[in-house]
Order: sequence, then structure tokens, then C-alpha cells
Amino acid sequence: MASKRQKSRRQLELAFVSAGRGEAPSVESGGTELPRADCGTERQASEQRLIEAVCEPANIARAVKQVMSNRGSAGVDGMGVKQLPKYLSRQWPALQEQLLSGRYVPQPLKRVEVPKPGGGVRKLGIPTVVDRMIQQALLQVLQPVWDATFSEHSFGFRPGRSAHQAVAQAKEYIGAGYGWVVDIDLEQFFDRVNHDMLMGRVAKRVEDKRVLGLLRGFLTAGVLEGGLVSATTEGTPQGGPLSPLLSNLLLDDLDRELERRGHRFVRYADDCNIYVRSERAGERVLESVSGFITRKLKLRINEAKSAVAKPSTRKFLGFSFTAGAQRLKLRIAPQAIKRFKARVRELTPCTTGRSLEAVIAGLKRYMDGWLAYFGHCETPTVLKRLDGWIRRRLRAILWHQWGTGPRRFDELRQRGVSGHKAAAAAGTAHGTWRMSHCEPVCTALPNGYFTKLGLPTLAPNTTP
Repeated sequence: MASKRQKSRRQLELAFVSAGRGEAPSVESGGTELPRADCGTERQASEQRLIEAVCEPANIARAVKQVMSNRGSAGVDGMGVKQLPKYLSRQWPALQEQLLSGRYVPQPLKRVEVPKPGGGVRKLGIPTVVDRMIQQALLQVLQPVWDATFSEHSFGFRPGRSAHQAVAQAKEYIGAGYGWVVDIDLEQFFDRVNHDMLMGRVAKRVEDKRVLGLLRGFLTAGVLEGGLVSATTEGTPQGGPLSPLLSNLLLDDLDRELERRGHRFVRYADDCNIYVRSERAGERVLESVSGFITRKLKLRINEAKSAVAKPSTRKFLGFSFTAGAQRLKLRIAPQAIKRFKARVRELTPCTTGRSLEAVIAGLKRYMDGWLAYFGHCETPTVLKRLDGWIRRRLRAILWHQWGTGPRRFDELRQRGVSGHKAAAAAGTAHGTWRMSHCEPVCTALPNGYFTKLGLPTLAPNTTP
């Protein structure tokens, strides 16, 4: 009869093969599927043998599946996610032994810089694929237990919670008469987290010293940049699955302090808005809360970006709110519209050599994702204007591609424009952008033409 460890190894090998094929990460055990790792997690997490729950076959199989579905770039070792199942089918016994004995050492992070929408760069630390899988396995065991203890005012990176819920809660506060917002911006939060302070909070929830050592190892793994590995003495680098959970754990102290003071607030990760009735009250709250964050959490407030203001003048998770006596409405923040238009310009250059079908296919992917988030706004006029602007850019592409006067004349005539108007348009000296809005071109290329090519509509109930 095969030993228990041999059976476990065989189960995982089958799970790794399934994950590599994109199948569901079931793990067989005597002809039945093992329960998922979050079953019984609360009991296991309170015991000293937490790492065993992390290494359960069902939990590891789920982690592999999740890491592969997230894709992501390779870490410092160059291994991609597609290589992970094959690698683990050979190396998992050794990795498991290192984890169970507390000897596993995470590899350094790969530094990646991503431009911020408002300027500057966001520094990400990309773990190796194996380290991402281990972090994901830890997350699956820790999050169900920890999340249940977090504040109801925290919405970021939590199961069953979303940015839309956070924005809806903010709107409710404003509608109830709390017409001033204390907008707090934490300066480089993910880079400034104090390791000792964070691990002190983890130690209050985790007894297994092997898990504590593993978490500390992920925090201090170092960063590979410019061919050299530099130590990480603070921060919880963005790029790994555990970072959001650890940030919520530390900022739960802020949530509890704000609750103790009776404030109405919404927090999404490091973005925190407190709603008050007057500007004077807001100034007092900003000063007091800033002091708490600096003294108690050892974090810094970005004074240039933090402010007390009317909600209509600030953005929160890409949204803002209408001002005045009219009914309070959720609108897209001007900065978000600016970023949207900048991205659309990148996708629709007038000089592109691609077919219009190819351009629209790229647009559709971006617009579908954008609309899934910003489609919750309550100002459809803005969306209608964006629809018209996008179609105008597509008309400009075709007008440029038609090139010369005779070609443009023929294209307009074939699309139902009268000879007189087609000749006038084809012979004009006006530029491409101006012509994209003129009556003959709009007649030749109506809204429905782009709809048939697959262009989505941002505004609801818009006639094609």
C-alpha cells in the first residue's frame, strides 16, 4: 500500500497536470475529490500547524490554478506561468519539505516600473512564479479568517466587496448631509510599511512560527534592480498576492480608530475619504487623523494630495459627484475621462495602416473593460459625447486612408452621398479632423456602420 506522502504526491501531480491543461483543480483521494482548502480553515488557522493547511493538496492545486489564470510576467528566475505545473510535478516534494520545516527562502523580487495615470511611476516588485504560488496558497488560508474581522468601512481587495460599493457608500454619506470630504492620501504607502509593526500585528493572529518566518521572508526578500539585489527594510511590495491582505491588516488600525471617533468614512486600500458636515470640522479631522497615522502607523501623509474639499471637486476611485441643488449624481471624474481619451487616441491613430475592423477590435477590448467599471455613472450625456468623439476618430481614420480626391469622391458616392456634395468634400483643403465631422462624411459613415463592425456603445439607449 502506498504511503500517505506518496498518495499526496500523486494527487498533486494529477492536479498540476489538470492546471496545465486549464482544467478545474480537483484533487482525487480514494476516488473522491478532496475538500477545498477554505473548508475548516478557521479551525486550522487558530492552531500552531497552519503551514500544513497551506500545503494541503487541494489548497496548492487551487493556488496553481489561480496563478496561471492571473498570468503575469516572470520573476528573477525567468520562469513563466506555463512552466509552473511541470516544475512543481518534479520539485514539489522538496518545496513542501522546506515549507514544513520552516527552511524555505523566497527569491528576490524583480523591479518593474509602471507609469501612473497622474504622472510618475509605480514601482512593482514581481515575485517568481513559485513564490507567487506560495503566496497565493497562504492567502487562500489566511484571508477567510482575517477578512471576517476587518471593518465594514473597508472595501479594497476583499471578497464580496468592490469599488462600486465604496463609491455608493460615499454617495450615501454625501446625500445625508455630510457635504465635505477629508481626502487622505498616504505617501508611497506600499513602500513605507514598517515591517516590525506589520509583523507584530500578524503575530497576534498567527501562532505557527514557520508561517511567521515565511511572511517575514517575503517582506525582506530584496529587489533585483540594475543587476544588483538590494535589501528591503520596509514596505510590502505591490505585485504579490499577499500585499493587499497585509495592507488591509495594517490599515485596520486606522479603520478602528475612525470608528472609535464616530466618523463616517470609506476606505479602499490606501485611499481613505472621511465625510463631515463643514469645512472647519474637516480641517480638524485632517489634522487629528494625520497625527494618528504618523505616530501610530509610522506612515506619511502626502500633504500635496490630501485636502478638505467639496466632493464635487475631488475624485474617489475614478468617480466624482455633481454639485449644486440638483439631485446628487455619480459622475466620472475629469481625470478618468482624460485618461480614457488618451488611451483611445493611442488605439486610433489617423495614420494607422491597419484595417478599421482591426482598430475596432482593439477598441472593443478596452471599451468593454472601461464600461464595466465606469458604466455605473449617472451622467449618460458624458458617455454620449464620448461615443460621438470615438466615431469621429474612426471617420478620420477612413478619410485619411481614402487618401486622394478621386478616391474620396468614389467612396462617398458609393455610400450614398450626392455628386455635388461628394465633389465638394473630396476637393476641400480642410484637414482630416475637420472633415471627419462634416455632413457628407457622416452621411457616408453613419453610426450604424461602426456598430455593424463591432464597435460597442458607451451610452445606454443610443440609436445606432
